[in-house]
Amino acid sequence: MNDEEPKREEGGDPDEDGETGAEGGNPVPSSRRSLEILGLAGVAALTIVTLTFLMVDWLSGLPVFASLYEGFLLAGSWADHLLGTSLFGYPSILRQVSTGLLVGVSAPLVGVFVVHKQMALIGETLAHTAFAGVALGLIATAFVSVGFVQDSAILLFVALLVSVAGALGLQVLTEKSRGYGDVPIAIVLSGSFAVGTLIISYGRDRMALAIDVEGFLFGSLAIVTAEGARMMAVLTVAVVALVTYNYKQLFFVTFDEQAAKVAGFDVRWYNSLLIVLTAVVVVGAMQILGVILVAAMIVVPVAAASQVSKSFRETVYLSVIVGQVSVVGGLAFAVSYSLPPGGSIVVVAIAFYLLAVATARYS
Repeated sequence: MNDEEPKREEGGDPDEDGETGAEGGNPVPSSRRSLEILGLAGVAALTIVTLTFLMVDWLSGLPVFASLYEGFLLAGSWADHLLGTSLFGYPSILRQVSTGLLVGVSAPLVGVFVVHKQMALIGETLAHTAFAGVALGLIATAFVSVGFVQDSAILLFVALLVSVAGALGLQVLTEKSRGYGDVPIAIVLSGSFAVGTLIISYGRDRMALAIDVEGFLFGSLAIVTAEGARMMAVLTVAVVALVTYNYKQLFFVTFDEQAAKVAGFDVRWYNSLLIVLTAVVVVGAMQILGVILVAAMIVVPVAAASQVSKSFRETVYLSVIVGQVSVVGGLAFAVSYSLPPGGSIVVVAIAFYLLAVATARYS
C-alpha cells in the first residue's frame, strides 16, 4: 500500500470502517484487532493522564488541586526510583514529556488526511511559516510586555496566528495561481523561512533576544515552558474534537473532492479546516521537534501505518499508536544519551517505517 490511498483488498474497494478490506475479503485476525485495541487503550490512557496533569499543574495554586499535584510529583519520584533516573520528580520535566506525548497523538491524527491527500509538503511549508511567526514573536516580546503573560506565551501565540494566516493564504494562492500546484507551496516554504531569517538578523543587531532561536529550529526540551505545554494541551483537545466530529466529511473530501461536491459538501471549507489543523499542530509540535523536523511526525507514522493497514480507519489507529510509541522511545533515547529530542523521535519513527516496509507482505 502506498501513502496516497487506502489499502485495497484483492478485487475490492477502499474500506473506511469495516473489518475487512472489501466485501468478501479476508477478515482482520482477532489477535491483530486485540493488539490494536490494546494499543489504542494505552494511548488513550496516557493522553488522559497527560491532560489531567497539565490541568492540575495549571490549577495547583488552588487547595483542591494541590494534593493532586503533589500526587503526580510523588508518582514521578516513584518512576525515578523504578527506572534509576532522577527526572520525573520535577514539574518541568513532566511538562516537557507531556508536550511530547500530545504531539504523538495530534500530529499523526492530522497527518493521516494530509498524506492521503498528497499534501505531505504542506507540513514542511507551514513549519517554515511558523518560523517566521517565531521571528515576529521575538520582536513582539521585545516591545510588548504583558504583566500576567510570559514572553514564551506571546511568542507561541504570534507564531500560531502567523501560521494559520499563512496556511489560509497558501490555500488561496494555490487556488488562484496558474501552473503546477506545488509551485506556490515551494515559494511559500522558502519565502517564509527567508522572512524569518531576515527578521531575526535584524532583531539581533538592534535588541536583546532572550529566547533561544536555535531551540525552535532543531527542537529542545529546554524551550518547553508551562505556557507552551498548556497551549499544546488545548490545541490537542481541539484537534481531536474537530477531527472526530468531521471525520466522515474529511474522509470524503480527502479521497474524492468531485464526489464530495456533488454530495453537497463544502469542499473549500473542509480543505481550509484541514490546513488550519495542520498549522495548529505544527506550532505546538515545533517546541519538541523543531521547525526543521516537525513535518516528519505528520508524515512518517502515517507512512509506516499505511504499509500494513487494511482500511483507512485502521491506518488512523496505527498512525496514532506509532506516533505515540515513537515519542516515548525517542524521548527515552534522547534523555539516555543527552541527544536532541526532535532527531531522536524522528529516527525512531523512521525505524518503525522501515520495519513496516520489511514486514508489509506478511501483514
